Amino acid sequence: MLAAALPLLLDAYTVSLATNAIILALLAMSTQVLTGVAGLPTMGQTAYLGVGAYTAVLLAQAGISSGLAQLAAAVAAAAAAAAVTAPLALCTRGPVFLMVTFTIGQLAVTTASKWRAVTGGDEGVSVAPITLPGLAPLTLDGYLYWYALAVFAVACVGVWWLLRSRLGLLLRGCAAHEPRMAALGHAVIAELTAGYVIAGAIAGAGGALLIAAHRYISPADFGFDMATMALLAAALGAGRMWGAVAGAVAVVATRDLAGAAIPGGHGIALLGGLLLFVAYTRPAAARLRRRAPASPEAEA
Repeated sequence: MLAAALPLLLDAYTVSLATNAIILALLAMSTQVLTGVAGLPTMGQTAYLGVGAYTAVLLAQAGISSGLAQLAAAVAAAAAAAAVTAPLALCTRGPVFLMVTFTIGQLAVTTASKWRAVTGGDEGVSVAPITLPGLAPLTLDGYLYWYALAVFAVACVGVWWLLRSRLGLLLRGCAAHEPRMAALGHAVIAELTAGYVIAGAIAGAGGALLIAAHRYISPADFGFDMATMALLAAALGAGRMWGAVAGAVAVVATRDLAGAAIPGGHGIALLGGLLLFVAYTRPAAARLRRRAPASPEAEA
């Protein structure tokens, strides 16, 4: 309820930051499906966010301003792109998988930069505001935030179902011991591909929201910085989906609120400090948990 009331309580700038946090939260959820659930660390989900965003742009340029149509097309296009690139990524594991997905993300940025006829190149491209049934074009930050929040809520329900489905259990099994899952007769590659495609679709939804909120995109909007922030948010989540969402909020607050409050602006430096904090404290916390004696209830 408090999230829905934000436009009534805060100024337009802060509400726009909240919309950005929702977009990053979708990207972090996409990353967490692979990194935290399937055990596949990735920095390539920004590629599918970009596919979704440019799909929405193409529809807008064709005169289709419906936000729902753009969202559906963006999700479908991102899922298709993930299905095409999944075999390339899933033939690797561990750090190599991370580097392959990072390469996929950077190839998407390079393609967008060079394909000027469609993307506008490094200068980017602007589009008209989206529309929803029965409403005027959405231009006010509050209405855009409510639209993004509604899409995010639907995505959360879908992810909640995924994590409790058979596929979700299989993905966790692959993360725990992939060879054992294969020995039990599971089609591991097919299961991981399904998870990869779903993660791409979630990122594509974030791309559609990016266009709805900003009405502009350039290759810089889904480059290395965005990929790093998504992975940082997922890392802050410590394998939990709600944690990844909270991590996305923390990342945006650190970069845009705390960073802006410091004279000279040091949002990127603060994010770097946050990344180092996660990198050094999570392994130490894991060691402490392993060394801690079991509680009497757990022993019973």
